[in-house]
Amino acid sequence: MSKSTTQRAANIFPVPLQSTAAVIGGVALLTLSAKIQIPFWPVPLNLQTMAVMALALGLGPRLAVATFAAYLAAGASGLPVFAGSPERGVGLLYIAGPTGGYLMGMLAASWATGQIGAGRGLAARLGAMLAGIALIYSLGVAWLALYVPAPRLLAEGIVPFVLGDLIKIGIVTAGASLVSSFRHRTH
Repeated sequence: MSKSTTQRAANIFPVPLQSTAAVIGGVALLTLSAKIQIPFWPVPLNLQTMAVMALALGLGPRLAVATFAAYLAAGASGLPVFAGSPERGVGLLYIAGPTGGYLMGMLAASWATGQIGAGRGLAARLGAMLAGIALIYSLGVAWLALYVPAPRLLAEGIVPFVLGDLIKIGIVTAGASLVSSFRHRTH
């Protein structure tokens, strides 16, 4: 391809193809992770927070936020990408429902986790994911307060998910360590 053709293509498609593919693949991963239900106690859990953390660490903050924003846009447009959709609703009504704060928390966590932990060591990645989970819980419970009485917020909005999220963080930490050690051996 000539230089002028390459320049014209870059003007038409300013985002690199690799980034576009990463965002599309990330949206697919987020959708699948929201749909996979794992029997757990006291409530079943899905794998979405695990996918958010893995994408943030793997893609970095910019692409992780772009990916989650694209996921939210797909859901807002009515595509059944969210956990429990279409049974529990779709589109903006789903986002405005009780789980909307958690979705916004995941968007914030995509940035914070990627910013703090991407490309760093084990302790930084672990701390970044804990900070990300704290953001998800904070924004989630703040929004959930519109639907649940204050005395029940912790019991319904955080406590049922803590153990599962800690396990998911452990899995992502182990996976990131394996990928990191594999990269170091091949270079």
